This record gives sequence, structure tokens and C-alpha cells, in this order.
Amino acid sequence: MGLLDGIMGNAGRIDPAAAQQEYGKLFGQGETVYAAYILVRDAILFTNRRLILIDKQGVTGRKTSYHSIPYRAITQFTVETAGTFDLDAELVVWISGSNEPVQKRFNRQVDIYEVQGILSHFVAV
Repeated sequence: MGLLDGIMGNAGRIDPAAAQQEYGKLFGQGETVYAAYILVRDAILFTNRRLILIDKQGVTGRKTSYHSIPYRAITQFTVETAGTFDLDAELVVWISGSNEPVQKRFNRQVDIYEVQGILSHFVAV
């Protein structure tokens, strides 16, 4: 992931094993990272049980918000591919009981079809 992508707010893929190691204290017994994406200091984790959005806040990043979304709570989602002049792809997820959807942007290096496939797999279960 390039510096420009980080400044623009676009997420790039990271190794699931590295994410498992770094965020292991968040997981329940038998929970594993299926795919992971990093955005400057924030992260998006797809585990075998839920979607986790990690938001490091403030200048130092010591305060961190962990938003856990069970796949069964996802009512719908959309993906928008990157275009010729639009350099990023976007994921929008609607959660039951929430008025506003969650939106995340991904850089061109991320296969947005893979992200859609991951969500389709877990949401359909």
C-alpha cells in the first residue's frame, strides 16, 4: 500500500497470519482471520465468525475502537469497482438496527471481487 493510498483513505491487503498474530486477543476460541486489510492505522478483519472494524483514534492511536459485526447482522452490501479515473473501490455494508451503512474504501491492489466473495460466503451461511 502506497503512502498516497493511505492519505486518501484506501485500504490494502495484509497477510491474515500477521493480523491473527497482532489482533489475537480479540478472537474467541477457534476464531481465525480469513482476510485482512489495513488503512494507515485502522484495520478491517474478516474472521470465520464476524467482520471487525478497528479504528485507532487520536494522534497517538492509543485509544482504539473495535466494531464487531456478526455476519448474520449484515442485511445487504454493495461493492463498487475502481474506474478509469476513480482510483479506489468501495464496500458499503448495511447492518440491521443501524440507520447508516458502514463504508470502506480499498486501493486498486485489492481485488474487490475477492472482498465480495468473502462477504457472500459468510453472509449466506
